[in-house]
Amino acid sequence: MAIKVLIVDDSATARAVLRDILESDPAIEVVGVAYDAYIARDKILELRPDVVCLDVEMPRMDGITFLKRLMHYMPVPVIMVSSLTQNGAKTTLEALESGAVDFVPKPHSNIYDGKSEMRDELLAKVKIAAKIKVHKRELENTRQANTTSLAETTNKILAIGASTGGTEALKDLLMGLPRNAPGIVIVQHMPANFTGPFAERLNSVCAMEIREARNGDSITPGVALIAPGDYHMVVRRSGSRYYVEIGTGDKVSGHRPSVDVLFGSVSKIVGANAIGVILTGMGGDGARGLLAMRNAGARTIGQDEASCVVYGMPKVAYDLGAVEKQLSLKEIANGILKLL
Repeated sequence: MAIKVLIVDDSATARAVLRDILESDPAIEVVGVAYDAYIARDKILELRPDVVCLDVEMPRMDGITFLKRLMHYMPVPVIMVSSLTQNGAKTTLEALESGAVDFVPKPHSNIYDGKSEMRDELLAKVKIAAKIKVHKRELENTRQANTTSLAETTNKILAIGASTGGTEALKDLLMGLPRNAPGIVIVQHMPANFTGPFAERLNSVCAMEIREARNGDSITPGVALIAPGDYHMVVRRSGSRYYVEIGTGDKVSGHRPSVDVLFGSVSKIVGANAIGVILTGMGGDGARGLLAMRNAGARTIGQDEASCVVYGMPKVAYDLGAVEKQLSLKEIANGILKLL
C-alpha cells in the first residue's frame, strides 16, 4: 500500500515541486495539499495521511504553532520542509523540538533549481517517517538540566554521533550530564547554517557550555563541540592538549560531517581514554568508526531500538560488534557517568 502524504505549504510553486518529487516514486501517493494550517487540519481529519510535509511560514497560523497542536491532538509523522537561512534553521530546530521527526532543507534560491538535489533526501525521509510511531506530546514541556558534579576527568573524551532524531536525543543526553563532564565532540548530520543555532539552543538548556566547533578549539572538561555543517571534524593532539581540526574533503559514509571520520580519529588519538556513543539515525555512518574505537580500548554505548526515532546507525554498529552496552536514551547519561 502506498504511503499517503499531505503537503502543507503556502507557496503554490513549492507545493507543485514537492508533489512532482513525491509522485515520481510509486511507493508514495500525495493525497492532498493545503496552503494553510486550517485547511491542513481539515484534510488530516478527512484523509488520514501517513506523513505530513510541512512548511514553517504560513498565513493565519505559523507552522510551529500548528505542529504543536497537531502533536498534542492527533500525532502524525511530520517532515519540515524549510529554508536553509539562519532564521529558517532556528525555526526548523524548534519544530524538531516540538515533535517533527525530520527536515528537508529548501534550496537557497529557486526551488526548481534544487529539485533534483532535494529528491533523494525527501523520498528517503518520507519512507522512514511513515514507519515511525509518534506519540502525543504535551503543549508545554519543561525539563531541568543535571546539576550534579564529577571528579576531575581531564584525560577523558566523549565522542557522540547522531542523525535522524538526533537533535532531541542529544538534548536529552546532554541535559543529563553535569557541568564538569569530560570534553565532548559531536557530529550531528546537519547542513551549514543549522549547527550554530542548534548549539545555541542546547547551550541555553544544558549545564555544560555547548558551541559550534572552530578550527583549533581545545577539548576541555565542561565544553561540548559540535562539528559545523558541511565540514568534517577530527581530534588531534599536541602534547597533553587535545583539540579539533575542521576541514573539507569528500563525503564519508555519505555525509560531511561524518561520524566515521570523527570516531576514526578518536580511536587513533585518544584510544582507551575515550567513550563513544552512537545515537538514533538513518544509515550506517559511525558504525565502523565506533568499532575502531572499541578495538582501541574505548568504552562504547549504542542507543537501543525502542528509544530510537530510526534504529539505523546504532543497529549497524551493534551488528558489527562495535557496541559494548546498548541502553535506552534515558539511561545513556547515567551509563556514561558510571563508566567515568
